[in-house]
Amino acid sequence: MKRICVFCGSNSGKSDSFRSAAVTLGKLMARRGLGLVYGGASVGLMGAIADSVLAEGGEVVGVITKQLVKLEVAHANLSDLKVVGSMHARKAMMAKLSDGFIALPGGFGTMDEFCEIVTWAQLGIHQKPCGLLNIDGYFDHFLKFVDHSVDQGLIRAEHRSLFYEANDPSELLDLFSRHKPSGAALKWMGGRAPKP
Repeated sequence: MKRICVFCGSNSGKSDSFRSAAVTLGKLMARRGLGLVYGGASVGLMGAIADSVLAEGGEVVGVITKQLVKLEVAHANLSDLKVVGSMHARKAMMAKLSDGFIALPGGFGTMDEFCEIVTWAQLGIHQKPCGLLNIDGYFDHFLKFVDHSVDQGLIRAEHRSLFYEANDPSELLDLFSRHKPSGAALKWMGGRAPKP
């Protein structure tokens, strides 16, 4: 595993714990030799994790749209900044560059990115680890929704294990380091993986 993609807010949120977790995760990633792939912004939790990885001498690859560059939120000091034409292209590029995916607290964009990448795992498009860093119970309501969907037969029980969850950055990275693809998606698809 060389790089982890982190989805997180372009705002910092109200809890100091969110920023602290972003900084800690960034430091741990860099110290473990893991590069960061993220949305390329200099603001909010996105900026905090990028700055943290860079401060430890780690690699940071940002992927941002032309529109957001024009709004002057692009980080100016990254190892590499890739500018793409659309949000769809942004997500595809981040997925291509990454060996795993972590969501920190964030809003609609974070949930969109995380749910899409888990859906890709469900469909067998990738078998990379996905995880939620559940700081101060931020994702508790989402996890209840997922469990409710399993109870209602709209998410398969075996797909509930397609992502890890932890409230400690080190614990989540340890889970990623031990990740072994479950094959649940391929069994559901009759052993055939679709092309991305």
